[in-house]
Amino acid sequence: MEQILNLISSQVVKAFQENGYDEKYGKVTLSNRPDLCEYQCNGAMAAAKEYKCAPFMISDKVAEYLKGNEMFESVDSVKPGFLNLKLNPEYLAEYLRQMDADPQRLGCNPCEHPKTIMIDYGGPNVAKPLHVGHLRSAIIGESVKRIGKFMGHRMIGDVHLGDWGLQMGLIITELKERNPKLVYFDESYTGEYPKEAPFTIGELEEIYPTASGKSKEDEAYKEAAMQATYELQHGRKGYEALLEHILNVSVNDLKRNYKDLNVSFELWKGESDAQPFIPDMVQKMKDDGFAYLSEGALVVDVKEDTDTKEVPPCMILKSDGASLYNTTDLATIVWRMKDYDPDKIIYVVDKRQELYFTQVFRCARKTGLVKPQTELEFLGFGTMNGKDGKPFKTREGGVMRLEYLVSNINEEMYQKIADNHTVEEAEGRQTAKIVALSAIKYGDLSNQASKDYVFDVERFTSFEGNTGPYILYTIVRIKSILKKYQAEKTLPKGAKILAAHSDSEKALMLELSKFNGMMQAAFEETAPHKVCAYIYDLANAFNHFYHQTKIMAEQDEMVQAGYIRLLELTKRALEICIDVLGFEAPERM
Repeated sequence: MEQILNLISSQVVKAFQENGYDEKYGKVTLSNRPDLCEYQCNGAMAAAKEYKCAPFMISDKVAEYLKGNEMFESVDSVKPGFLNLKLNPEYLAEYLRQMDADPQRLGCNPCEHPKTIMIDYGGPNVAKPLHVGHLRSAIIGESVKRIGKFMGHRMIGDVHLGDWGLQMGLIITELKERNPKLVYFDESYTGEYPKEAPFTIGELEEIYPTASGKSKEDEAYKEAAMQATYELQHGRKGYEALLEHILNVSVNDLKRNYKDLNVSFELWKGESDAQPFIPDMVQKMKDDGFAYLSEGALVVDVKEDTDTKEVPPCMILKSDGASLYNTTDLATIVWRMKDYDPDKIIYVVDKRQELYFTQVFRCARKTGLVKPQTELEFLGFGTMNGKDGKPFKTREGGVMRLEYLVSNINEEMYQKIADNHTVEEAEGRQTAKIVALSAIKYGDLSNQASKDYVFDVERFTSFEGNTGPYILYTIVRIKSILKKYQAEKTLPKGAKILAAHSDSEKALMLELSKFNGMMQAAFEETAPHKVCAYIYDLANAFNHFYHQTKIMAEQDEMVQAGYIRLLELTKRALEICIDVLGFEAPERM
């Protein structure tokens, strides 16, 4: 289906052209004065300069031409030259009936030319628990992926594990100190390494901070860790076997935590997967004359003449020949291009890393790691802050583990549900888990990704206002009405969405009609917050209609059936939207 705004614009553009004016002046937008009209066109104001006449002379002609057009209930020319438009209720109802005929997509056309789009999000380090700092990347990345998938693209999410570098050497060194007789440390050992890891996830999470602390106080310990890192990166078999254990134990725990957030990845690749591509990549950069030595380090210049700020060279190798994050990220681009040839790669990371990714993207383009048409997008997100405006912390001032945050909000939601309703504990706990996830995800995604925001548990878990629980409560209310109707009646033959009988019904219908355009904009602008804004407006419009309309008491059978069809469409629109945001609605609350 064509977006309703495009359909309206096409009629207004035609009216401008038929009256001798350039089509560019016929653009229609949503009204910024909904008390006066539903859509508006201000083109006559700009056209007046070109055609050397008063703006209202143009708007009067266009309005006169559009009178009688079945699309519009009214077209008014308002001085000094605005066009105020209201849709014909029957035309609007027919548009919604077409949406209703496509229950899976509501008339939102999938893209004509699907792209392969990779999303780099998550970015956890192995051997460390997820903390609140990992929340935004996971939630935003998952939603961007789901929106792209809905629009028909091939979306591939990669967790991009931090599984390389000194942290691995630290873990190996600490393990060796604790249990030096493990076969992994015997260089003469040639047999099969054990299938079971010599540690649990709990032990692993304690080993790393212990080792990190020791390395800061003991220079010899740090040297041993650096040597272990070097040996791992140069193929020592026992250390490679330990790395495999670390990955297996960590990834299983990470998958459990991400599952609780309803976040998933198509790929569980890490920095270590990029290592085999580094030597050839570095050699090619040298051979092609891009990489050169600067103070012992291998670098590639990435500054451009248009830069207003200093952009330092992209370092490829340190002076001792060791690789860096830059090296790994560039090599990751190499394997992604080799294995998937994506049309676009989106990096969902902290916005403070913008300069770093500017260097990496420019280096990848300059050295030919990507095709000229391959898009590299930096989706930088702001900080999640506490009520004090500072980065979110525990009461003790530490960084909160993500599973503790989720658990706390689950408990908060359960208490609210238990206080207000009589429910079995098992059902209450399950409902609380669903609603808590909506509170967390909507609380984050309703903000523009690039902006910092305050993580306010009390506000996010409220059933009123612009919150996830409010959206879910609206969906559950609609489900309840539909169940009640279905228990008492059967939809009569020929039941369909009818032209609005009231202003509140038309307002709900107008919100529904924006679905198609909103989804397109949310994808093109990589903007999940647009989905949140849409469902908040839609939920408000429905609740206003609900309070103004006696749906179950309506005496006219066909009018009542029309209301029910409208409710079904509203529920589907809300459910599709919360699905792309990454949460769902319970059956009751």
